[in-house]
Amino acid sequence: MAAPREAPERGLFGRRFLTDPARLFQHNAWDNVEWSEEQEASARNKVQENSSQLLPQDKQEDYEVNAKRYWDDFYKIHENGFFKDRHWLFTEFPELAPNRNPSQNGDCVPEFSNKEESDYEGLGSCEIECCSLETRAENQLNLIKNTPKICTEELATQKYDELNHSDGDYPGSSASYRILEVGCGAGNTVFPILQTNNDPGLFVYCCDFSTTAVDLVQNNAEFDSSRCFAFVHDLCNDQSPFPMPDESLDIVILIFVLSAILPEKMQGIVNRLSRLLKPGGMILLRDYGRYDLAQLRFKKGQCLSDNFYVRGDGTRVYFFTQDELDDLFTTAGLEKIQNLVDRRLQVNRGKQMTMYRVWIQCKYRKPAAPQL
Repeated sequence: MAAPREAPERGLFGRRFLTDPARLFQHNAWDNVEWSEEQEASARNKVQENSSQLLPQDKQEDYEVNAKRYWDDFYKIHENGFFKDRHWLFTEFPELAPNRNPSQNGDCVPEFSNKEESDYEGLGSCEIECCSLETRAENQLNLIKNTPKICTEELATQKYDELNHSDGDYPGSSASYRILEVGCGAGNTVFPILQTNNDPGLFVYCCDFSTTAVDLVQNNAEFDSSRCFAFVHDLCNDQSPFPMPDESLDIVILIFVLSAILPEKMQGIVNRLSRLLKPGGMILLRDYGRYDLAQLRFKKGQCLSDNFYVRGDGTRVYFFTQDELDDLFTTAGLEKIQNLVDRRLQVNRGKQMTMYRVWIQCKYRKPAAPQL
């Protein structure tokens, strides 16, 4: 999308703009905005400043040990009213609905807003982060219906150990196209997929660290156990089981999820997820980029390590470079299809502010099996 003729004046990094608001309110956002050397330098300086004071090690350990509690508390407070449904997914990741007609509801969103995220992915997150103390075969259907409403990790371990994956006896085993969303939250990715992708062979798995989040998904009126399986999963625990066998998934989705993980654990997680992919399967990622507005608005004392911060509510966030993500995925044996920076200029009409967002979008594919 081309930038407008007249860009907002002096609206660096969330500052109030000085130009006529009426001119700016004609648009909500601009894609692919080029940064000046001044902006880059200002961003670097701001990050150096807000990372100059690290949290004490004992507090850092608390945020790691109690990470699940912090996310449970988040979803208990906000339930399913915090994030917007991500209908922009099908423009950015058509792999999620390969047979979709472009005229379907996802493209009916007003111009300039089809990719905007809210709250933790948009400006709302910055205010919270920094400014406040923050299916199908009958046997498969029976398997899913008999699953406890909340599939805790303890129950999941026992249940999955009883399944004989070699016999194909697992949720979604009869499906021809399988998608897993990791970090599903309240379902703002899962439900748009189920609404938009009408492939009778589709099965969607979704998991989250938070039991409260999985409960919200399973109790949503649109949850369909014949097409979807929601379960609690700790990505950081390599002994925590998945309900599907290795090399069974077509797509793994990571939307603003990897950034919430302790950086030292990211490679092991990507390695595990890559093993779930079929040859030719893909990981789709969208996450925070270095010098995003959310990073720049952190205060001193909220930094855990380089480019890794804790919000006021105890949840954590990392800000990536393209090279860091490329290294994670290629080390896991995946090949790059896409790795791009999405620099966006957004206007908050109510606050009369311009905001520079930086997100990274990636697609990495598991190499196809060699021909014999």
